[in-house]
Amino acid sequence: MGKRVAVVGAGLAGTEAAWQLAQRGYEVSLHEMRPNRLTPAHQTGLAGEMVCSNSFKSDDPASATGILKAELTRLDSLVLHAARIHRVPAGLSLAVDREAFARELTEALQKHPKITWIEGVVSAPDPETPTLLASGPLTDEGLASWMTDHLGQRRLFFYDAIAPIVEAASIDRSVVFAASRWGHGEPDFLNCPLDRDAYEAFVDALLAAPKAALHDDVTPFFEACLPIEVMAERGRETLRFGPMKPVGLDDPRTGRRPYAAVQLRQDTLAADHYNLVGFQTRLTWGAQAEVFRSIPGLEQAAFARFGSIHRNTYVLAPEVLDATLAARACPNLWIAGQLSGVEGYLESAAAGLAAAHSIDQALRNLEPSPFPRETVLGALLHYLAHAETKHFAPVNAMLGLLPPLPDGTVDARAAKRAGGARGLKQARGLAYRERALAALEAHLGSLS
Repeated sequence: MGKRVAVVGAGLAGTEAAWQLAQRGYEVSLHEMRPNRLTPAHQTGLAGEMVCSNSFKSDDPASATGILKAELTRLDSLVLHAARIHRVPAGLSLAVDREAFARELTEALQKHPKITWIEGVVSAPDPETPTLLASGPLTDEGLASWMTDHLGQRRLFFYDAIAPIVEAASIDRSVVFAASRWGHGEPDFLNCPLDRDAYEAFVDALLAAPKAALHDDVTPFFEACLPIEVMAERGRETLRFGPMKPVGLDDPRTGRRPYAAVQLRQDTLAADHYNLVGFQTRLTWGAQAEVFRSIPGLEQAAFARFGSIHRNTYVLAPEVLDATLAARACPNLWIAGQLSGVEGYLESAAAGLAAAHSIDQALRNLEPSPFPRETVLGALLHYLAHAETKHFAPVNAMLGLLPPLPDGTVDARAAKRAGGARGLKQARGLAYRERALAALEAHLGSLS
């Protein structure tokens, strides 16, 4: 094909986009500033490095992320393929060995004959070259300033946090118990049980612990990924209804549910590291060691990595982007991934894939054709392009973004008789899935 496209950033969005474009015959220049210039969160120069968590969320076929994975599978996603190769036990969720996963992606990109990997910082795109900005929420300041000057909108920010990782050998197996919530699947999580006294003491220590300084006091936290100390500040019971909820986690040694529980999820294929699920934090490192070692089973915890906090940037998508992720004010420019306003690793990869489709259509002089709103991918991108500007915030995949199902699609009475409220929720989710995959097939058929 001979046409060249520039992709800035080898995170999940840039990785997926570069691969998809190369597979379509384009010459791709993939620019990545790491490892020469690391961000406050990254530790390597590998493609698709996951920093906040190792999870791609639920595999439940009736969930929004389950439907999105089905869509990405149909679209031949490299990221999802690599994730399934390097998955680690995580109940009904898809989680990966981060390093093995990132090495798989890096090797695939660097070996592709159509992709040229270029190390270095990009401060501004070449206006003559079709370019995808997928530089992520920790975009270099020079490029971020260029976007502010040329896209006609201010940058937006939120604080995001990382959960700590402990060495498996330091976990007291006589205290923790293996189980997945409600007994679904294999007992893939290690669970630290807390009685009421232990929970109250933990909350007291958490609230009193010193925190790392913030860049400013105006930037909000991302509500779907709050630091645990922020959750605790909203009420002493908040954690018991969030990351420390004990429901569905009966301790097999007692036959009873603990007052609260901390779940540990395997972080590597070798099972030598575990991360504290939902325990993203901005506590100082010394405070993390002291407070988290008060959790039963973690008294001697050795930390492979402490949690941390960083400020993420994203564009005001409804003003900047259309539903194909093309920049309204700059021809030859697209923006994808967390920089575009989607939140989450799965969603970022999906946005990169969608941007590749959009670039391909533009370079073949086809009319822009957004993914249908009935798909989770299309619904995400429709939200970015059409959300209310005043209250715009990053978004995860969720069924609430999809158009409602037509009346009568689901037999609510039959679903409730079969499985109660959960049965009805599952039936609706599966109906959304069927409609989404049918809409995707029709969309792809219209493009062929």
